[in-house]
Amino acid sequence: MFLARTATGRRWALVAGAAVTSGALLTGCSGGGTSSSGGNSSDTINYALPANFTPNWILPVGTAAHLNTNNSSISQVLWEPLIAYDGSTGQVGWNKDNSLATAADFGKDSKSVTITLGNRHWSDGKPITSRDVEFWYNLVKANKADWASYSPGKAPDNWTSLKTVDDTHLTITFNKAYNQQWMLADELSMIRVMPQHVWDKTGDSGAVSDLDRTPAGAKRVWTYLNNAAKNISGYATDPLWKTVSGPYTLKSFSTAGKVELTANAKYDGGGKANIKNVNLLPFTTTDAEENALRAGTVDYGYINATDLGQEAAFKSRGYTVKPWAGWAITYMPYNFNNPAMGAVFKQLYARQAIQMSVDQTSLSKVVFNGTAVPTYGPIPQGQASDFVSPRQKDNPYPFDTAKARQLLTSHGWTERNGTLVCDDAGGGSDQCGPGVAKGTRFEMQVLSQSGSTVTDNMMSALQSSFAKTGIKFTIKTAPVNSVLSQAGQCTSGQSGCGWQLSFFGTAGSWYFPAYPSGDALFQTGGGSNFGSYSNPAVDKLITETTTSDSTAAVQKYSAALAEDLPVVWLPEPDYQVSVVRDGLGGFAQDSLANFHPAMWKWTNK
Repeated sequence: MFLARTATGRRWALVAGAAVTSGALLTGCSGGGTSSSGGNSSDTINYALPANFTPNWILPVGTAAHLNTNNSSISQVLWEPLIAYDGSTGQVGWNKDNSLATAADFGKDSKSVTITLGNRHWSDGKPITSRDVEFWYNLVKANKADWASYSPGKAPDNWTSLKTVDDTHLTITFNKAYNQQWMLADELSMIRVMPQHVWDKTGDSGAVSDLDRTPAGAKRVWTYLNNAAKNISGYATDPLWKTVSGPYTLKSFSTAGKVELTANAKYDGGGKANIKNVNLLPFTTTDAEENALRAGTVDYGYINATDLGQEAAFKSRGYTVKPWAGWAITYMPYNFNNPAMGAVFKQLYARQAIQMSVDQTSLSKVVFNGTAVPTYGPIPQGQASDFVSPRQKDNPYPFDTAKARQLLTSHGWTERNGTLVCDDAGGGSDQCGPGVAKGTRFEMQVLSQSGSTVTDNMMSALQSSFAKTGIKFTIKTAPVNSVLSQAGQCTSGQSGCGWQLSFFGTAGSWYFPAYPSGDALFQTGGGSNFGSYSNPAVDKLITETTTSDSTAAVQKYSAALAEDLPVVWLPEPDYQVSVVRDGLGGFAQDSLANFHPAMWKWTNK
């Protein structure tokens, strides 16, 4: 998610919908804290985390298995980003109230930027300086292969140097001129300022020094911090996580998923918390969460899109229903290196047939109850922008299972017992394609998130339409964190390369910053290019989007991937249908899918 790259900018989003049994209510809500309803204390709010989701990471630098919006949101209220890019005010842009930087001045040649830090302090009283930015840079540079935000040729590769001018100024030099909008929104927004005077060590009892200034030392520090971050039960007590810069500190963090935040009394930024205590509550199902809404123990929750007909009932209980739109795309990545089906997925005609078997219009209307929009390429289509190409808008591969079947049979596939089989192997124009062995059955399996009725319904609908084409589609489910960890980049000989398709995006698979570049997702070797898609022509187009100031470059990229189908494009839904207690205001629902508790305020208390 989208859940992304890591803590800011790009994330993987996690499902906001599920329904199993209402008996899970006690599990989801136990120890949920005091509700602010019914005249209770105005210094507390209960926020419902997405169903079947357990926060599992605190370090402001993520690895691939920990990319999701909720981990990111929690991290950002503890350690503010250098440049916070979000849509919390209703428009995506630089939120300076919750940023440590006050200015980013690009050189006239667009080959450098000088960043100014505000007069800010860590919660232990030490000043926040450019040395803390350098600490982040040194760790990421020495461990880039393990950093989920890394894409070859992008940060930190394209930053030739980071120099601290003084305590409040630093200059980053680039290897060439870049689109300033892209650099600010996509690269500089990823920088996380971390307390070097606390974290620059290799053990709990070790002395803090300048270990990060050598590659070997930076690797040792990285290993120590990542190992510490795996101890979820120790988050609230480990001194390592006590020194923060954000509006909140951590009061508790359970392995069951409940997180308690309390206002940071030492916070000296512009985004001070309005509500002292924030309880982030886990739920195993949406049914359980909806029961908590009805009982009045949740102040900011959600309902399934299929339950929109109950809006009046929630209004009568003192809530307002607010759909939360996202700047995102939703898809299933192919594993192009899967030993069984990778060779099939590499055939464009096969991907075309698969895409033509997806009825996005019906899925949007029926499964998502009208809260989703069809998406035919790599640029979000739920919100108007100048980035979407006419080719993507026009849908290059309209739903047509008969045409999809004909496309496959014209390339050497013959139906046997309801499933198409490759009868004419080879690389000719009327054959199955290079690497596809004779006798290969067109059978593909998805590893999909569990616990979501919406996801289950969509997968069943896809299974039905694929069957009409002659494609057997089987569905295996697992919790979202498991799906993310099992669907990584691999080579065909590796034991972890057994996955074929992966899905973790009922609330949107990938949330973009303001500038929707695809370098992490679809560039060869991209940090979140889970399926190992590779196309040199697309690589060139992606590079152009990062250097050209013209939207034409993004539109060319949009058109190319709408046609080349690096993934299975699926409808893009609202992030969630929120149910918010009357009187809770002070914020807009961030289209980048972060939540911002410091902005929440009670207006009727």
